[in-house]
Amino acid sequence: MLYTQNPLNGQPLAEYPTLNKAEVDASLNASNRAFLKWRTTSFEQRGEVLKAVAAVLRSRKAELAKLMAEEMGKPIKEGGPEVEKAAWCAEHYAEHAQAYLASETIESDASSSYVNYQPLGSILGILPWNAPLWLAFRFMAPTLMAGNTCLMKHDPGVSGCAKAIMDAFKSAGAPDNIVVNLPLANKEVADVIRDRRVSGVSFTGSSATGATVASTASSVIKPCVLELGGSDPCIVLKDADLEAAADTATLSRIINAGQSCIAAKRIIVESQVYDQFCQMLEKRLAKLKLGDPLDPSTDVGPLARKDLQSNLHRQVCESLEQGAHCRLGGSLPDEAGYFYPVTLLVDVKSNMTVFNEETFGPVMCVSKADDPEHALQLANQTVYGLGAAIWTNNETLINMFIEQLESGQVAVNGIVKTDPRLPSGGIKRSGIGRELGPHGIKEFVNCKQVWIK
Repeated sequence: MLYTQNPLNGQPLAEYPTLNKAEVDASLNASNRAFLKWRTTSFEQRGEVLKAVAAVLRSRKAELAKLMAEEMGKPIKEGGPEVEKAAWCAEHYAEHAQAYLASETIESDASSSYVNYQPLGSILGILPWNAPLWLAFRFMAPTLMAGNTCLMKHDPGVSGCAKAIMDAFKSAGAPDNIVVNLPLANKEVADVIRDRRVSGVSFTGSSATGATVASTASSVIKPCVLELGGSDPCIVLKDADLEAAADTATLSRIINAGQSCIAAKRIIVESQVYDQFCQMLEKRLAKLKLGDPLDPSTDVGPLARKDLQSNLHRQVCESLEQGAHCRLGGSLPDEAGYFYPVTLLVDVKSNMTVFNEETFGPVMCVSKADDPEHALQLANQTVYGLGAAIWTNNETLINMFIEQLESGQVAVNGIVKTDPRLPSGGIKRSGIGRELGPHGIKEFVNCKQVWIK
């Protein structure tokens, strides 16, 4: 059985039966059979299905937001926008997949030569708990529109969300088994990855688990896309719009109680404005309200699990012992639920735990840079490379940071975010491959070269 619990109070919510080996076998067969028919449908037919699913999501927005709040603690005011974003992703690929996958003519010694993009089969999506609707559709929308079918292995902690996604496809009248839910314990996934009926793997989660997924997939020579951890730098130079930078850094760090791979986790500030900017951050962070995620006035809900709370507190305590200074928070609450206070650590050095490890929670750490070159050095001093932000009005410096930041995406004077129109992904230990945009839909297709004499 899979068990869900409410992180507000640690109380159990529901239990869901897992699949036995025979049921897994039947599910994989059903997905493969559905693929044989789904791959022959037109882009227009696939798009109509995705648009219908998007309409169902929007009609159930309040219900789905409430479910996310109860299962993983997302504030209700953030849940609705997540549902909207998932629906948008479905609609975007419904409209643009055909253009993204159009055949490309390439001149050669043939009378005709071109590249054709064809679906692979059943693609396994191993999904995390922190954005249960958005991350599911980030995987499924392009995969389905490319003509593949989807095997959805969602995080056990959001099993109710996984069921709700399946209900949305059914209510929309989607063809049977173009999406198949695999309620399984995490330890049972390796056998599914290795199964010959699985043609590729998309994984979002920690770098450690991603390495295991990649190793398993490569052992049977299967493509995989990995979106892993991040320790995103947000660099603020002396000429930046400090008010806008402080607002955006606070928003980026605190969305979903800080449980986001692309959140601004390391704030790197040029020395001339360092003290001023720390005060601005403290003022904004101090105003945020912790509380019940079902309360519309709540800014920061509980963390999703007890182990996440414990690990975050370990990172804070180690960093304080190493010499960081705490301006807000930093104390483990003595109450039910998995809350962690909004915490501001300043004077963070590059040898400290919160600088080197990914912090998954409402903890902001601020480091001082001597000059732009030092800021760039600090930003790249990480094993991660997911996103990065640079705040400055100096075009020469903007171009330098765009060229030299070691990350999969860079936001200039704005927030690092995902967008169905643009590719997203990381380098180094933040992953391989891309999702979203015209690049993401080509991850699970056969790029077939055709040469005609």
